[in-house]
Amino acid sequence: MTTSFTRYDPVKYKTPTGTRLNCKGWIQEAALRMLLNNLNPEVAERPDELIVYGGRGKAARNFEALDKIIAALKILENDDSLLIQSGKPVGILKTHKDAPRVLISNSQLVPNWATWQHFDELEKKGLMMYGQMTAGSWIYIGSQGIVQGTYETYAAVASKHFGSSLKGTLNVTAGLGGMGGAQPLAITMNEGVALIAEVEEWRINKRISTKYLDEKFTDIDKAIDQALNYKVEGVGKSIGVLCNAVHLLERLVERNIIPDTLTDQTSAHDPISYWPHEISYEQAKVLREQNPRQYIEYAYNSMYRHVQLMLQLRDKGSITFDYGNNIRARALEYESKHQEESKVPTLGGGGGMFPGFVPAYIRPLFCEGKGPFRWAALSGDPNDIAVTDEVIANLF
Repeated sequence: MTTSFTRYDPVKYKTPTGTRLNCKGWIQEAALRMLLNNLNPEVAERPDELIVYGGRGKAARNFEALDKIIAALKILENDDSLLIQSGKPVGILKTHKDAPRVLISNSQLVPNWATWQHFDELEKKGLMMYGQMTAGSWIYIGSQGIVQGTYETYAAVASKHFGSSLKGTLNVTAGLGGMGGAQPLAITMNEGVALIAEVEEWRINKRISTKYLDEKFTDIDKAIDQALNYKVEGVGKSIGVLCNAVHLLERLVERNIIPDTLTDQTSAHDPISYWPHEISYEQAKVLREQNPRQYIEYAYNSMYRHVQLMLQLRDKGSITFDYGNNIRARALEYESKHQEESKVPTLGGGGGMFPGFVPAYIRPLFCEGKGPFRWAALSGDPNDIAVTDEVIANLF
């Protein structure tokens, strides 16, 4: 008799390490270990819900599907391919040894029905899940997996605008989640000062404990003052301030403090995961559960205000860019819906919208053959990472 789990069990789902195979080949073993590592409590944000990062980015649709994926990986032959549809195994095909062992497709909807409302209906019925970028593809390894790409982005910003270093600059952003948590370290590695808004205190504490973030403030003005002190001193330091991004940007505008750079990594890609500024954190948690539709209305209003403030600071001189979380699109959706009925102003006025980080900073690096990368030691031995680091350092 098998036991069906409805929450994360650290013994049952412990990530295998060492050299003993649990599958019929190392490619299958790699998939198994990366999947289970995704859900390790030291990596995943909410393993009891199978949520890895990014609001509700999941590794598997539900625990029944997770168990079936694990079982399938263990019997998968070296010339088989396992098919995963939105976190659920749907078939094993006989292919060949050079074919992918696992083929994954997450959150795919025909464009006419590709709306959050339709997606949410399917998710509630257990027919779909949101896989984010690396949660549903089983390759999330924590903020260490994105810090290199974030570092390269800020290095490109420094090279383009500040003479190759962020020393003596104030860099404002928001979000210390699975992806945004890399921002403070990436900025200080480029010698800049990071001032980052985050609504959830546990995220700030986590980034401090893992040494990605230096300091925590609960008072916005004190956080701004300390950041300005570090800027004058030319010290690379990072500050997390417990507040909504909108409130931080409003205070910067009120005090006429213009950040040198400005971006955002809140969960604007998924409105139900974005924290609105007009209600408290505790009120938002309750409303999200009791009235998701009203919550989303609050979120859209906040995202519109958020982008308004970013554009105001852009017009005052901040180097402003979108960091891939779709906040520009969300604000424009709100504008399109409300412009006629409430006469909301056109975002950006005559100056247009600020650019995305890829065309502005990353695409030129791609043209040089540079790009983000990550690797993991399936053995679980840190010494193996040290060996690969040494090889890469010698090669490049």
